[in-house]
Amino acid sequence: MSTPAPWVRTRLRTAPLAALLTAALALAMVFLAAALPRALDRGANDALHSFLGSHGPLTTSVRVTSGPASGGGDPAKKLDTTLAELTGAVGAVLPLDPSGPVYGRRGNKTRELRDPGLDRPEGLPPELALLYLHGAQDHLRLTAGQWPGGAADGEPVRIALEASAAETIGIKLGSVLDGSAVGLGPEQVQVAGLYAVQDPADVFWAGEGCALKACKNLRYMGPWEPPVAYWYTIALTGPEALSRLAGWGNGDEDFWRLPVHVDALRADKLRQNSFDLSAVTAGPIAARMAIGTDRPGLRINSDLRTLIDTARKRQSAIDSLTAIGPAGAAGVAAVVLCLAAALTAERRTAELRLLRARGARTGGICRRLLGEGALTVLPAAGLGALLAFTLLPTPRWLTATVAAGSVTLLALLAFPVRTALLLRNPAGEARSGRRRLMAELAVLAATVAAATQVARRGVAPLGEGVDPLLVAAPLLLALTGALLLARLQPALIGLLARWARPRPGAIAFLGLARAARGSGPRSRPSVLPLLALVLAVTCGAVGATVLSSVAANRTTVARHTIGADAVVSAQLSGSLPAGFVTAAGQLPGVETALPVWTEDDVTMSTGSGGSVRVNVVLADPVGYARLAEVAGRGRFDPALLTPVPGRPLPALISSDLPEGEFTLRLGGGEAVPIRTVGIADGTPALSGAAATNVVLPVGPAAELLPRLGGPDRWLADGHLDDARLRALAEEFLGAPAVGTRPGHLVRTSAGMVAELGSDPLQNSAERLFWVTVGATALFALLSVLLTLFRAGPERAAMLARLRTMGLRPRQGLALILAEALPQALFAALGGALTAVGCILLLGPAVDLSPLVGAEVPSGLRLTAAPIVEQTLGLALLAALAVLAEAAVTARRQITTELRAGDTR
Repeated sequence: MSTPAPWVRTRLRTAPLAALLTAALALAMVFLAAALPRALDRGANDALHSFLGSHGPLTTSVRVTSGPASGGGDPAKKLDTTLAELTGAVGAVLPLDPSGPVYGRRGNKTRELRDPGLDRPEGLPPELALLYLHGAQDHLRLTAGQWPGGAADGEPVRIALEASAAETIGIKLGSVLDGSAVGLGPEQVQVAGLYAVQDPADVFWAGEGCALKACKNLRYMGPWEPPVAYWYTIALTGPEALSRLAGWGNGDEDFWRLPVHVDALRADKLRQNSFDLSAVTAGPIAARMAIGTDRPGLRINSDLRTLIDTARKRQSAIDSLTAIGPAGAAGVAAVVLCLAAALTAERRTAELRLLRARGARTGGICRRLLGEGALTVLPAAGLGALLAFTLLPTPRWLTATVAAGSVTLLALLAFPVRTALLLRNPAGEARSGRRRLMAELAVLAATVAAATQVARRGVAPLGEGVDPLLVAAPLLLALTGALLLARLQPALIGLLARWARPRPGAIAFLGLARAARGSGPRSRPSVLPLLALVLAVTCGAVGATVLSSVAANRTTVARHTIGADAVVSAQLSGSLPAGFVTAAGQLPGVETALPVWTEDDVTMSTGSGGSVRVNVVLADPVGYARLAEVAGRGRFDPALLTPVPGRPLPALISSDLPEGEFTLRLGGGEAVPIRTVGIADGTPALSGAAATNVVLPVGPAAELLPRLGGPDRWLADGHLDDARLRALAEEFLGAPAVGTRPGHLVRTSAGMVAELGSDPLQNSAERLFWVTVGATALFALLSVLLTLFRAGPERAAMLARLRTMGLRPRQGLALILAEALPQALFAALGGALTAVGCILLLGPAVDLSPLVGAEVPSGLRLTAAPIVEQTLGLALLAALAVLAEAAVTARRQITTELRAGDTR
């Protein structure tokens, strides 16, 4: 007696292509499910490392200071001993940078070098500070002399100076410098060596820049006198001179800087890192170090905790905004898996019903199907997860594992569950309709509750993590929209069919009539394909609207901050040449451009002997009003500044000034009578000025121009090229201002927009959006194809029968398009309307400040472009899929589709 062949092996041999496609779908879904959380983790970690690294090693280090240890002994060894204790305590809770700690001793004060022959830029003698840095010799090279050693009491302290600093100040090798000062006692140092630093950017020298060069400091001699410059530098000593630093510096201080390895910090561990830093700086670790190191005055500080708390808030705020895209992609992926299960179940309906009729129990059939699925889904899912974990390495694995496991479970159970529903008692169809209605009402109730809650409290405040309501609301609205569309679509397409009935030709009417009644045995369209398209369009349109609002807000912030789309300011007390003003106004993209005169040394009398200092702006009223409108600062009607013969100059003033007729007195003593004609708070030319402003028309005030000289600002709006404007400014005005170096200043809204958008965290969020939009679109396309394949056999048989009645292949293609295209287009339109509802509902409560990079008012801007682009894009994809499937179906031969006994 032969043994029956195993079920799973038989099924896989019977339908190898179906098994292969199931495995491929599971592989892709599980890979994306595991890859998305890991990509998010990597993006968050990279953004965190970039954010912390941009603040420099001093800010991201643990800084320890104390007075010298009590008792005798070698002070250098005591520094090493304290370092070991600090490293052990801090390194136990925070990752320390492998570059190693920086520690030593410094004098508390500097001393003036009164030796003749030293350079005195403005008459003040140079100042010198002494510093001992452990291991400094490993980061520099001697260019002359030798490394300083010890000196007997009464002899000068041996020091080493940076070579360029010594040359700048005029110090020679071997010079003995006198630092005697009143109240500090006599002290001398001798230059034993000159050195050059191997890498000035080395983190070892962070905060000690004046040990690498001669710094020019400023000393304020009095409240009304200009500052006076003098040279200042730091000299290095050897460990033998540690006990002599206090004499030169009127006291000394030991210090240790323990740099934290910021690249080892993780975005998901920031809360714990903040707690650990609190323990180090003001908690049990700080107390233990103060007692255990025998240094009662020991103080531990770090700015890293503030940065970490800021990073946590930024990450949490952006996560709340970017969670909509992944949630939408997950929803469409789930729909695709359910559609695939439905397609497989309907293709095998006859087989499964035959097994049921022969006595097989539903539970036994489902267990066999579960084993069949396990052999195809589990290996593919394991491979997909392995690829995601390998290609996107990150320490965090729990979220990716849960996501991959959930998708695997859905892919494994979707077909058996669908089969169990398919094999239930046909008498329960009426109850199924009632259950569907109850489920739809439950979804509607949940959507109304979510909408009411959003209207009542808004979304969660920034920094409180992902708001479930913000994520669930678009999904619930999309689901409600799909359910409503499934109810309305037959009637809407039926109206189109009635419109097409009297038209010539029966193709359009026949296709629309089939679409209205639903293909196959169903009386209405399935919700799943509609849900996939509606959800894809909704999430894509909402995300595109968020990014469009972010871009618009960045431009608004840039214009408001700068005062226009481009501003060129002359050097302090300088003016812009006429050639530059003419050439700049002819640059491509300039729409409105005008020169502006400003004067801040102006006094305005306010009556009764009172006066106030004001900023005066002279500009062409029409052009300046246009720029004020663009910048959103100090808007006014240019007609207000029209002069009246015989009356004082018309002037716009700030709201904190009184209205009436007053007199402006310029720095040279000239008196200018003015009369106020309007209020304009803020003005584009002085967008950063906090003082009160007065705006005058340049035409009537032409007699003031010789006193003011040329214009000191040039403002323009339009789409200017930042690089070309800067090159033109350098051609006419010379080098721009850099740091403390004087020069002209160029600012453009395009440059500031790029600066606002340069944050890696924002870039990561934008990349995530586009990735999820692409994945959602592909899943939606796959759902359309699965829907077409699901109805393909019945449609092919129908075409074959019509072919026997004279239907031509081209007419068959038109018939399929007339049947399938309206459903896809209605779904895309439904998604667009749902997206509009989401934006109107959620938009006012959404704070885009974390994505913009500056504080902006809450709210999304409802614009047509992003919604239309997403809708048309997905509608085009769906139409192409329908066209491709229709072309394949229409080319099939009659003999292939029609067989004796075929019941399709």
